[in-house]
Amino acid sequence: MKKILALLLALCMVFALAACGEPAVTESQAPADDGTVSEAPADDGASGDKVIKIGVFEPQSGDNGAGGKQEILGMQYANSLTPTVDIGGETYTVELISADNQSSNDKAVSAAQELITNGASVVLGSYGSGVSIAAATAFGDAGIPAIGVTCTNPQVTQVSDTYYRICFIDPFQGTVLANYAKSLGATKAYCLAKQGDDYSVGLVNYFVEAFGAENCVQEVFQEGTSDYSSYVTNAKSNGCDIFVAPVSTEAAALIIDQAATQDLGMPILAGDTWDSNVIVKAAQGKDNVHIYVTTFYQEGGNAEFDAAFKEWINSDSVNLENNGGNDMIAAVSVMGYDAYYVALEAIKAAGSADPAAVLEALPTVNYNGITGNISFADGAKDATRDVAFIKYCNTETGAWDLIGEQGIE
Repeated sequence: MKKILALLLALCMVFALAACGEPAVTESQAPADDGTVSEAPADDGASGDKVIKIGVFEPQSGDNGAGGKQEILGMQYANSLTPTVDIGGETYTVELISADNQSSNDKAVSAAQELITNGASVVLGSYGSGVSIAAATAFGDAGIPAIGVTCTNPQVTQVSDTYYRICFIDPFQGTVLANYAKSLGATKAYCLAKQGDDYSVGLVNYFVEAFGAENCVQEVFQEGTSDYSSYVTNAKSNGCDIFVAPVSTEAAALIIDQAATQDLGMPILAGDTWDSNVIVKAAQGKDNVHIYVTTFYQEGGNAEFDAAFKEWINSDSVNLENNGGNDMIAAVSVMGYDAYYVALEAIKAAGSADPAAVLEALPTVNYNGITGNISFADGAKDATRDVAFIKYCNTETGAWDLIGEQGIE
């Protein structure tokens, strides 16, 4: 009997050790319920699913959090429509893994490192040029291709060999704004930017260059500014006839309030960051405020896409909240959508999830997106983009009215 018990005990130990040697089964993670994209575990093959990871490098908090969330929505929508990609005859699940750069240049590098560590094959983002510039070296040193979605400062793709971009850039945008200001009859511009902010400072500089420095009054405000009354007063007292302020939506809403209170009496011009339902809400009912913006897309440009995207936004309360509480389509969402498919095209062309292969294939992409054709001229890391949409904020209807499309000669 003792021998039998000993034999049974030995067999139990063998089975237990064998079980311990089995790999843990992991499953891919879907977007989190709070609207952010959850971090995915490394694919060890145990689940039977092959996974390729696309990093989402966007602000979900801070000054640019509202815009970052809208840009992410476009990526999430595209991923919901096309959640897989075929590589070498095998189907891979595409996972979005996210890192919040918090709209902070200081936080951008750690957010980039998080995506690198978690195995992103390619990265999308960011909304905000400063954070993109700050993180560019980290992506470059790791050999990870990054696709700038709406970061318009030229330095983004100059800092790193691995950073590409699908939007127009600020030398172009600044010139478009200056030309449009002249078409409105403006002769003296008041230009306001945020101290140390690569986007607003850079875009103002390109505007001034095109409009004429001798015809511009320039000022900057500091981080944490909440009272913009003096800047509106200065624009009026200096005899300016146009107010140029390509700043964050958070600052913009406060500027709009002061413009209405003081009866600014001149048009406000801004860049792509102001193309947001945040601006429309801030301006609605203020019939003495006149806002024009340059941007990447106008709602109505593709009726089929617009209807489907609105349906998707309205189908989930978190999507609706991340879009600012309504289903108005932000241009950055459509750019995020297109960026996702540019990444897929690069992955398919590479025939691999290896970042080095994706990087090599990226400049060969030629994709017809919702916002137009996206391709790269020989040796260029900025997509060929030569048209901007100009919109007017209709304070009565609470919508953006398309003025037209404009390029430069």
